[in-house]
Parts: sequence; structure tokens; C-alpha cells
Amino acid sequence: MNWMIIVLLLGGFISLLLGAEILVRGASRLAAAFGISPLVIGLTVVAFGTSAPELAINLQSAFTGQANIALGNVVGSNIMNVLVILGLSALIIPLVVNQQLVRQDVPIMIAVTILVWWMASDGSIGFLDGIILFAGLLAYIVFNIVQSRKETSAEVREEYEHEFAEKEKHTPRSMAINLGQVAFGLVCLTFGAGWLVDGAVALARLFSISELVIGLTIVAIGTSLPELATSIVAAMRKERDIAVGNVVGSNIFNLMAVLGLTGLIAPGGIPIPASALAFDIPVMVAVAVITLPVFFTGGHMIFRWEGGLFVALYAIYVGVMLSDASGATKFQDEALLAIAMITGLVLAGSALHELLHRRKPKQKA
Repeated sequence: MNWMIIVLLLGGFISLLLGAEILVRGASRLAAAFGISPLVIGLTVVAFGTSAPELAINLQSAFTGQANIALGNVVGSNIMNVLVILGLSALIIPLVVNQQLVRQDVPIMIAVTILVWWMASDGSIGFLDGIILFAGLLAYIVFNIVQSRKETSAEVREEYEHEFAEKEKHTPRSMAINLGQVAFGLVCLTFGAGWLVDGAVALARLFSISELVIGLTIVAIGTSLPELATSIVAAMRKERDIAVGNVVGSNIFNLMAVLGLTGLIAPGGIPIPASALAFDIPVMVAVAVITLPVFFTGGHMIFRWEGGLFVALYAIYVGVMLSDASGATKFQDEALLAIAMITGLVLAGSALHELLHRRKPKQKA
């Protein structure tokens, strides 16, 4: 039985990663063949592809009645995206944050996160909540497309062609191959989601751990692997702000598309456990809020020490979850205090660095 759980989990992870990669490649080339601009492809196809594992897991969980895994997957993924993926990326090399990201996308991410917290306060995220979230995603995509028309697309096209090697001629044979890739990617996602959910549920029952905790940890980590790989590789290659944009975009898509669609189709909506409402969702909100001052200060940079504190915050968060799951004394209040202290340290350090940075020109004059 134990070996079967391991096979299901590993097979699910591998199938999800493979499916997401193939789906993004095939759909991107297919969209380019129809003359869709690279920016629009990035906002739609690629954004969907990196969050496809989360979406596949949530839809599978909703259909099979494991809604707690669906909730934990989104909340856990969004927390991990910021604290672990950005933290590890910043530890590799300080990250540059695009000004547009600070002015537009990060405030949207914070607003949507708070909106989800408010929606969850009544104990569930239901059909109407799902409609609002998914409609908000469509509005967000349209807004980005309209904004993109005001800017030159030469650099975007060059980066897209470099990333996806879109220099091939589009022939009927290549179109058929791309369609096959999309279909194969969707099949991998479907089977991978099913295996991973089955393995996660079996693991939860084996160790008497709640499905919410499994969703917040194992499932969330597994479905965040595409974002983790993308951001770390981008950091190692010293790409400007791909690592940061990847995380922010993924978090927005997770909340508005993944959680929204799950709320739409899950019978009776997504129930919100009291523990998630009291601890996990507030942590998700705090993690989203802390990104704005960290991104804004220090000349729009995320420094190594800030990345290290992000990773420390995640270690505290996971430690509290595992402690509660094992039946030990609950440390949620102490953990919230520690998170608040580390958050204050991050903000104070960023503000001090910003103050010193602004005073340097005056000293030279």
C-alpha cells in the first residue's frame, strides 16, 4: 500500500510537469500560427500552462469530493510561490522588479487575495464567488491586452522567439503536431491530477492527516514545481524580472481561474475549514501584502537577505502545520507572532535601505 501511494504521487507529479510543458509548447506555437501576438500568448496560454497543474488538481478534487485538497492547493501554492520560489531565486541573485509590476500587477494580486479572504469568511466559496473571480480574470486579461497595444512589441517578440524558438514555418504537418501536443498535454494533466489526488488522499488517511494539510504541503509543492523551475532558471540566467513576474502572474491566475472555476463546479461550493480561515488564509494575505513594500523599496530590488527571510517564514509556516497535524500543542499564535516579527524586520530593513539609497546623491553633491 505504501509503495502504491509513492507510485501514485511520483507518477502524478511527473505527468503534471510533462503535461504542462507539452501543453505550453504546443498551444504557444499553435497560437503563433494563427497570428496571435506573443504578448497575448504569454498572458493566456503560457499563464494557463504554468498554473495548469493547480487547475487540473482542483477540478479533479472538486469532481471527486475532495474540496479541501482544492483549497489547500491554491492557498499553499500562493504562499510557496512568494516565500520559497522568490526567496530561493533572490538567494541565487538579487531580483529586479519591473515598475509596471509594482504599479499594476502586485496591487491587483493583493486586492484579489483580500477579496478571496472576504469571500471565504462565510465558510465557503460558492457559485457566485466563482463567477466573480473568473469574470475578474477575463477583465484582467483584456486590460493587459489593451495596455500592451500602447507599447512596442519588438522586444516582447524577440524574447518570445528566443524562449520558444518560434522560427519554424507553419505547415499543415507542424499544425497537426502542435494539435497533438495540446491533446497529449491535456491527457497527461488529466491522468496526473487523478493519480496525485488519489495518492494524496491515501497518504492523508494512512497518517491520519487532514486533506487540507496534504493540499497545503505535498500537493501545493508538487503543483508549484513549474513555477519553481522557471523562476530559478531565470534567476541563474540573470533574466531581468521573469522570476518575479512568473510568481505574481501565477498567484493571480490561481485565485481567479483555478479557485474560481473550482467554486463554479464543486457541488455546494468549496467549504472553508475553520483552521484555514483562522491561520492559512491570513498567512496567504500577509504574504501577498508584504510583497508590495519589499518590491517597491531598494530601487525595485529583492535582495538576498530578504530572500533568506522569505524562506525562513515558509519554514515556520510548514513547521506549525506539521506540529498541528501530529497532534502536538498548537503554536499558531506563536507562529503568527514570529511571522509578524520577521515581516517587520523585512519592512524595516527595506525602508532603511531605501532611506540610505536616497541620501547617497545628496552626500555626493
